[in-house]
Amino acid sequence: MLVILIGFTILGVMIVFFTTQNWQTERWETLQKNAVTISSAVSEHAEIGAGEISFGETGGEIIRLTMGTLSAGLNSDILITDKQGNIVLYSDNSVGIDKNTAISEEFVKLAMVDTIYERSDLAGFYSEKYYVVGVPVQGVTESGIEPIGTVFVTSSASHYTEYVVTIVKIFCSAGIVIFALIFSFVGVFSYQLTKPLVQMAKAAKAFGNGDFSIRVKANGNDEIGELARAFNTMADSLAASEGMRRSFIANVSHELKTPMTTIAGFIDGILDGTIPRERENYYLNIVTVEVKRLSRLVTSMLALSRIDSGELKMVKRKFNISETVLTTFLTFEQKIEERRIEIRGLEDNPPLYIEGDSDMIHQVVYNLVENATKFTNVGGRIDVDIEDKNSDVWVSITNTGPGIPPEQIGYIFDRFYKTDKSRSVDKNGMGLGLYIVKTIIRLHEGEISAESEEGKYTRFKFRLPKKSSTDKKRSLK
Repeated sequence: MLVILIGFTILGVMIVFFTTQNWQTERWETLQKNAVTISSAVSEHAEIGAGEISFGETGGEIIRLTMGTLSAGLNSDILITDKQGNIVLYSDNSVGIDKNTAISEEFVKLAMVDTIYERSDLAGFYSEKYYVVGVPVQGVTESGIEPIGTVFVTSSASHYTEYVVTIVKIFCSAGIVIFALIFSFVGVFSYQLTKPLVQMAKAAKAFGNGDFSIRVKANGNDEIGELARAFNTMADSLAASEGMRRSFIANVSHELKTPMTTIAGFIDGILDGTIPRERENYYLNIVTVEVKRLSRLVTSMLALSRIDSGELKMVKRKFNISETVLTTFLTFEQKIEERRIEIRGLEDNPPLYIEGDSDMIHQVVYNLVENATKFTNVGGRIDVDIEDKNSDVWVSITNTGPGIPPEQIGYIFDRFYKTDKSRSVDKNGMGLGLYIVKTIIRLHEGEISAESEEGKYTRFKFRLPKKSSTDKKRSLK
């Protein structure tokens, strides 16, 4: 607002300056034209004798009429003098002036030589400043045509002051109105502009206190509207992340508590003799399974920690991915036989070699096969397809079963996300497997996708380049 006020003040000063300068110029020009008009009339109608100016009845009447008209229209004094400065004739509105009044010979001599322009009191003739224009009166004498007197047309300088004051008043009045309108407009605009920012600040404080429910109204398509929409998107993401975090903590707590309780209970039972000796091996096998379960949990957590740190180390070598897929399925042979799952496509896959970290790719295939065997319906089928396409290898694993709901398919690669909320099927999962899979595939410059139809099938398909330009150590952030 200060800048607007300064700019408006500078503009006002410039307008007043140029307007008054123009007024003064026009004033001088008008006074000069009237003086020349009177001078011509005097030259034409004056009677000249012995160097003095006199007027006959007719000529004097014409001069007086002309002077009265011009002086009234211009609100000025018109004075006609002889060579000595004595006033021969003056306009009717020349208050306090008579024929006994004389003008300084200095001004008369100057005016008889050439037109003069003065802003003065005419050497004490006036009690205040006047705009003065003096022109010579030419007449025919015995010596020829020569100056025989002068015509002075004067106008009070107070008119200029009044004009300036009027202009300033008009400008100030208009300025106050305009500035009030600008101030109101800027105030409303600033309020509308800062309102979303204030809401964002309040929402950010609420986020800091763990409340992710607040959203900012996003109106319009300007930068503020875009910012508000981006803020709301961020809030949705934070809310989802917070939900997954809480779910993760609950899952981890459950996953840690259950096997540890089981292990502690069975070990205590063996030590205190509650469990008979002939049943010890049976319960020790259960303890072994629970220990492996804890090991998988710790492994997943370590993998997640490495991902969050922004680095994963790769040991690249050339290996047969078809063999990796086959050996991974053999790992789940017992579970596959128990659920009577039919495997198709393994015997049709030729050897295909790629460059990458074989252990990481094994983890990818392991997680996908584990999910496939876990969610395939009893007596169902798993189809495996490995294709060689130019510089890439495509691996597809499709299983029959309940499938994934369409509203969830876009989130399955997010960390901590689980489609089996009830934990009826996926009792041991924490929602990290597919997130780690996607991260490893990205690290190998590949891509992975999922598609599903509820009640029919689920398919995971990933692509890996045969030759990778990826460094052994690469940031994922």
